[in-house]
Amino acid sequence: MSMSRLPLTALALVAGLALVPSAWAGDHGSGHWSYEGPSGPIYWGSLSHDFESCSAGHQQSPIDLRGAVPAQLGPITVNYQAQPLTVVNNGHTLQVNLAPGNFIVFDGERYNLLQYHFHTPSEHTIAGQPAPMEVHLVHKNPNSGALVVLGVMLVPGEANPVLEAVLGTAPAEEGPPREVPDIRLDPNRLLPAGRDYFRYEGSLTTPPCSEVVHWVMFKQPVTVSAAQIDAFARRFPHNARPVQPSNRRFLLESEKK
Repeated sequence: MSMSRLPLTALALVAGLALVPSAWAGDHGSGHWSYEGPSGPIYWGSLSHDFESCSAGHQQSPIDLRGAVPAQLGPITVNYQAQPLTVVNNGHTLQVNLAPGNFIVFDGERYNLLQYHFHTPSEHTIAGQPAPMEVHLVHKNPNSGALVVLGVMLVPGEANPVLEAVLGTAPAEEGPPREVPDIRLDPNRLLPAGRDYFRYEGSLTTPPCSEVVHWVMFKQPVTVSAAQIDAFARRFPHNARPVQPSNRRFLLESEKK
């Protein structure tokens, strides 16, 4: 059996992958860090003992998505419904927190959607090219603590109603979550129609950079308007971690049916 035809479980064993239980709370770590200057990404690992993985880890994210191996990756079942909006400006991004109820089924297990948030430019690149923005939908397995992050590139086109609502209601300054019960947002509006994807094993892209993430990056982007990109960039001119070394990890891609 060729490497491209190995079942996913076998590929995982070859790569030495493991689920790592985590008490991850869905935030962006503790301590003072930023995207520039003496607290920027190249210094994250030295800012706190809790952040050592940022410099010492070997499965860090994001990465450049190129040279993927075709594999028999199963579909990801998405079960999302609209919920009242809870949005927070955490000083690093705009984040929407979710109440229990939304989830995906990944490798036969349930992962609950905790939150989603945005980056500009995109953190992952495709053959070296970033997109203007990227959204991460963060899920956690309630039993193992493992994480699945669905990543989607956001490109100029038609305005996205979810991003519009987030931009229109998010606090201007860092602070506690703001509940907006009159606005209900459907996370499905952040997912592409096409569900072909890349998959690899990686980390949180912010401190503490814990290597506990199954990354799923959809190949098809979702559109947002140029005005929405500009509005987000005015708040967060650059909140993307640079691409990290792949270190001979397997980057898999779902085979077209």
